[in-house]
Amino acid sequence: MDDSLDPRTHPSQEERAALGRAARAATPRSSHAGWSPPEDRPDPVSLLQEQAKSRVPGLVPIRHARMLISPFSYFRGAALPMASDLAHTPVSGLPAQLCGDAHLSNFGIFASPERHLVFDVNDFDETHPGPWEWDVKRLAASLEVAARDAGFDDTERRRIVQESARSYRETMRAFAERSMLATWYEHLDLESLVPRFEAMLDPHRTPAVWHAIEKARAHDSVQAYERLTHLVDGEPRIISDPPLLVPVEQFMPEMDEGTVLDVLRTLIGAYRRTLQSDRRHMLAQYRVVHMARKVVGVGSVGTQAWIVLFLDRDARDPLFLQAKEAQPSVLEAFTTKSGFAEHGQRVVMGQRLMQATSDIFLGWERVEWAGESHDYYLRQLRDWKGSVDIAGMTPAGMELWGEMCGWTLARAHARSGDRIAIAAYLGGGDVFDRAIVEFADAYADQNERDFEALKKAVAVGRVPAAPDPNAASS
Repeated sequence: MDDSLDPRTHPSQEERAALGRAARAATPRSSHAGWSPPEDRPDPVSLLQEQAKSRVPGLVPIRHARMLISPFSYFRGAALPMASDLAHTPVSGLPAQLCGDAHLSNFGIFASPERHLVFDVNDFDETHPGPWEWDVKRLAASLEVAARDAGFDDTERRRIVQESARSYRETMRAFAERSMLATWYEHLDLESLVPRFEAMLDPHRTPAVWHAIEKARAHDSVQAYERLTHLVDGEPRIISDPPLLVPVEQFMPEMDEGTVLDVLRTLIGAYRRTLQSDRRHMLAQYRVVHMARKVVGVGSVGTQAWIVLFLDRDARDPLFLQAKEAQPSVLEAFTTKSGFAEHGQRVVMGQRLMQATSDIFLGWERVEWAGESHDYYLRQLRDWKGSVDIAGMTPAGMELWGEMCGWTLARAHARSGDRIAIAAYLGGGDVFDRAIVEFADAYADQNERDFEALKKAVAVGRVPAAPDPNAASS
């Protein structure tokens, strides 16, 4: 008999709540406050250098340049150093599926299959099971770091972080009162966003959030097609803008176009097998046209990332898929080894578990490239995707965004973790919220020290950094 069907393997709600209260006794909520680096703390620059060994050498200097724009840009690329640090912090012992890189820029707006705009976590490169507190602390620290970059005062920053933690705690407690099915179906679309956050969703008080929502529908494959392609002998081809955008034939000049397209079709055929049958049928209506390597983000720079252009066989409408290399999660070294044979599958399965609704073309594949195996996951490049301009946020706007992130993270953890035990651990008071505020403040200080350490390493030639004209908008 499947253990999941055996009632003896399912503790009662009272037993699960008791588990959470026992965890609180063993690891008090106040113990999450503050941050003191251990004496044997690894050098963060050395961790980044070690991570760079598995990346494209010519792109690593771009990654470092993007990280040096500001302390927040550094924070975005420093998921590994922070994972190493979080491994030394108290935990309740209540696991969940983690995003692994839950900073505020990794939440955003995109389209559901029903064509509703939804707000959710949108980056899962580091997803892995682990202590739920790690995601909460990375989110809180990112809000503190971003608020410092924006010049917000102490009171504003404290309120932003505390409201995000409160939103996480109260949302988890609300889900503890609901059925698993009701929790699973819950999501944050515009129809629910407006009444839930109506007091703060305003074009004047929170302009950056308002504009992100207004513009999201314009970000689709048609817009990408207009920006990223040109005609060559009557056939669309992705433009060349090295090193940020490089067509595939420039990597394999010895291969003719027909051979390149045959390779692409083989790769896409392997990926299609990971999709649901109806999505496989839909993708079969498109033909592969072209492919290029594209540098994306901050933390991802240096991993292989490609965009693939398809055209509809009848209407010639474009479809762009993005294939991102999936390397081991930064959390794996500090928790357990991944249970998946391919890291692309790890990312996809983690995303499906945490997101309320996922891209219809989300899938994975393993590719033999230049004698080496590379794992990838694929999704649409743009499908009504939108993110907020962090630099343009008002204090009210960042508070609203933080609350939305906290709500969303709690929903994601409630789907995979024991929401009743976690809710009992968090409790009804604000002890945990205040502890997270203290942690975020102390860790932002650490982040500034690490940012300066990277600057120094670049200045003395220990770490390479190359100018990147597009870094400010990445």
